[in-house]
Amino acid sequence: MHIDDRLATVLNARTDGRVAMRIQYRQLLDLVGTSAAEARGDLMDAAHIRLNELAALIPPDERARMLAEPGVRLRNPRLVVDLAGDHPSVALAAIRGARLAEEQWLDLVPALPLASRGLLRHRRDLGPAVEARLEQLGITDRALPGVDAGDPSQPAPDIAEPRLAGGNILRLAPRDEGAAAAAAIQRPFSGPAADEVDGIGAIVRRIEAFCKNRETSEGLRSAHDAPRLPLGENDDDDEAGQRRIVQAFSFATDAAGRIGWADVSVAGMVGGLLLTAIRELDEAETPLDELFRRRLPIRAAVAELDGAPPIAGPWQIDAGPEFDEAGHFIGYVGRFRRPSTSDGHQAPGAEADRIRQILHELRTPVNAIQGFAEMIHQQLFGVAPHEYRALAASIAADAARMLAGFEELDRLARLDSGALELNAGESDIATIVAGIVHQLEAHTGPRGSGFELVADEGVLIVPLAPEEAERFSWRLLGTLAGATAPGETIRLELRRVMLFGGLPAIELEARLPSALARLEDPFDAAPPETDQAVNTGMFGSGFALRLSAAEARAGGGKLEIGAGTLRLTLPAKVPGPQIGGPNHAAITR
Repeated sequence: MHIDDRLATVLNARTDGRVAMRIQYRQLLDLVGTSAAEARGDLMDAAHIRLNELAALIPPDERARMLAEPGVRLRNPRLVVDLAGDHPSVALAAIRGARLAEEQWLDLVPALPLASRGLLRHRRDLGPAVEARLEQLGITDRALPGVDAGDPSQPAPDIAEPRLAGGNILRLAPRDEGAAAAAAIQRPFSGPAADEVDGIGAIVRRIEAFCKNRETSEGLRSAHDAPRLPLGENDDDDEAGQRRIVQAFSFATDAAGRIGWADVSVAGMVGGLLLTAIRELDEAETPLDELFRRRLPIRAAVAELDGAPPIAGPWQIDAGPEFDEAGHFIGYVGRFRRPSTSDGHQAPGAEADRIRQILHELRTPVNAIQGFAEMIHQQLFGVAPHEYRALAASIAADAARMLAGFEELDRLARLDSGALELNAGESDIATIVAGIVHQLEAHTGPRGSGFELVADEGVLIVPLAPEEAERFSWRLLGTLAGATAPGETIRLELRRVMLFGGLPAIELEARLPSALARLEDPFDAAPPETDQAVNTGMFGSGFALRLSAAEARAGGGKLEIGAGTLRLTLPAKVPGPQIGGPNHAAITR
């Protein structure tokens, strides 16, 4: 049973200083913002009351900045309504950051203040029903009306009145009435000169002329083009900028697969691009549209983008699906990278190098999180409540597990690519296996399960360093022990064999536990849904077996599974040439 007491912990925390108040406000935003729409209760009501109290103590610009942070998730309609009635800067940040379903927006729009409804006209991801509701309420985008840009005597268009600094409204009068009467404001201020007012009118007419020419002469423009307004910038500078080729950028899509966020450098060029409509360059086993439909991760898909020069050309796409707390699919988050070769295909070993680079990028933030959690737990920054120390200890433990998982992924990538070789040496595999079986009895004994080890007499030497043999044997036997059911005993047979060609070897044979034997392919076993007493890795038994198979290959042997039986074969150490060294004779599959 898991009890979520995070909200109670945050509400009970002391907020004596300004920093503590801001921390509590940010934590409440995250907890309340990610709660279910139907969430009710005394704790939830207390959280809303506390948010209102903190809003009176924290300046609006700081609260707006908190809401604009990338990690803030606003999926609770009640909280969105409360924030929409706050200071205009806070309301704007809340409307921009809210991530609600179309049905929730339909229920929410009538409850929003009039000013906040107007902010919704800038969003393009609300759905047709919400846009129709906004149109019924008179909340629509204002287009620039037609004016002949070449006729300066024609009156300026009746457009929305632009606001100047301080909230003053600038009204443009027709040019033939005199430039001195061009600016009329609500309250006295030092207004712009006549030529500045005329300049604003000229800009308006040039924007309108550009829109007309675009519609009539250019036709439908690609969704990821980067149009330019004819405002007289230096064309040479623009051409130089267009020649700069983008090498990588991050992106996020909505549930329909349309890119709604990207790095600032390419946002205008890829915004609105449909992920499933990208043209793929190679014939992958599963096309992009099929991966998207099945909500599967996208790994090293090679595709081509058409559009502005900085983004045109081949790309490698890596992305993963995102789900909210209710399990609803909300889109993909990933990264575009230029392929490692000009033809869009990766060179040998590039996949392993790419994985190792990603792991290096992941280790940095996890190391930082672990370090700060340990500092809080050890109270290096000062006295901390026991609840926070307990949470910090839990976070540090989770970070340590993640780092251990990264090490396993890195080890598998290096073994598969040949970048890592196991340390050579001499190890008595019979003694090592017997010692691990004895250690595992602390787990298997009370459950009535365990191993029955039968080994040939004498020492069984393999050409591996003792630390390599122990790590390899622990992972393999721990995986089997963790999958055994209560009362299930696994028979281990360790014997000398002679392979074809006269090569001596040592073979370990074990009957698979029933939980693994009934799987179609134990190498693809998914991680367990609950924690196990014996855990050989955060990625489950399938990954542990694949890593063991890679280690066996690197040691000159092989690991096979078939007919409910696991068979590990390693070369035997014999007098003469070193089997694990340069003259090593590997066992082929």
